[in-house]
Parts: sequence; C-alpha cells; structure tokens
Amino acid sequence: MTTSRLFPRPREAAVLLAVLGLLVLEEVALGMAEEEDRPVIGGILIGASCSGLLVVGAVLFSRWLDARRPLPLPPLGPNGREYSARALEGFPMEAVRPLLLTEHAPQLGQLYSAWMLARAGRPAPWIARRLDIPLDAAQLLTDAARTGTPPLPGP
Repeated sequence: MTTSRLFPRPREAAVLLAVLGLLVLEEVALGMAEEEDRPVIGGILIGASCSGLLVVGAVLFSRWLDARRPLPLPPLGPNGREYSARALEGFPMEAVRPLLLTEHAPQLGQLYSAWMLARAGRPAPWIARRLDIPLDAAQLLTDAARTGTPPLPGP
C-alpha cells in the first residue's frame, strides 16, 4: 500500500506554481527598480521569498502528516484484516466483481477497507490514494456507500 506519489496533487501543484511565479515576478521587479530603491525592494522580496519557502514547507509537511496518519481499519487477523458481517452490510459485491477479474486488480481486502472508509465519509480520491486502488473502484464504493447506507461515525 503506497501513500505517496512522485507527482504533486493538483492543489499542491497550484501552490508550488504560484510560489515559482512569485519568484519570477520578484526578479523582474528587482531588475526594473531604480538604483536607490533596490535595497528596500530587495528586503521586501527576501521577505516574500521566505514566505514562499514557508508555504512550500507547509505543503510538504501536510503531505508527510497525511502519509503517517493511521487508517481507521480493524487490526490484522490470521487471514488478513477481518470485518464483521454487519460492517460489510450493503457492500456492492456484484458491482465490484468485474473489477476483481481485471489484470492488476485490487485485492478483495483492499476493497473491504475502501468500503469501510467510504462509509465513514472519506472521498473517493483520498481512498484511492491511501489504499492504492483504482479511482473508479473507490468512486463506485463511495457512491454505493452514499446512496445505500448511512455513514459510520468518523475516526
């Protein structure tokens, strides 16, 4: 189960691009400034660059925290994670069955875990990212959980 990807998420990419754009604008502003104003503008730009670095650090720190936050799943039993029949009530097995027959299919235990997270109200992209399952499988489970059963209490 992988919890991190090589590429940033869309919101992270937007933040990082905004910081890079700010750095480019700072260089242009410093180049266009008059000679006597450059020390003041340089000081302001150093402050802005430091705030940009803090934003990048905050994005990386939030990713680090997200990767280490434990999933609210049952403990491992002798045959993997074991869910009660009540917990799996309403699981859309007929809709999931074609996904299990594909190449590189998620394991049934992963889908059970995704079902539990979907019933707890987690969004499909979050479930797909944390459990490393296809987004369409996570979306199918979140849609079924939203329409078929009331959400479970959160962690």
